[in-house]
Amino acid sequence: MLTAAQVLAENNFGDTRTGGLAGPMGLFLILVLATATVLLIRNMNARLRRLPDRFPAPGGVDAGRADAGVVDPTDGTARQESRPNAAKRPQQG
Repeated sequence: MLTAAQVLAENNFGDTRTGGLAGPMGLFLILVLATATVLLIRNMNARLRRLPDRFPAPGGVDAGRADAGVVDPTDGTARQESRPNAAKRPQQG
């Protein structure tokens, strides 16, 4: 017959030694994530190195010619030159 101490002392959580795969699997996942992170960082650095040092100004000579003949949406007959924020932008030297 079981006493109260034996019932309370019984291991109801199963054998804890059979789950020996959790530690190595966790290490494997950490190594895979670390490797993926290193490869992604190397790829981003390579892409950043290929970018030019400076980009052309967004209101340059070519941009002014490209949208010089925009149709006025209010009446559809008048043509105007479109240069938004041309006066607000500081001149770069």
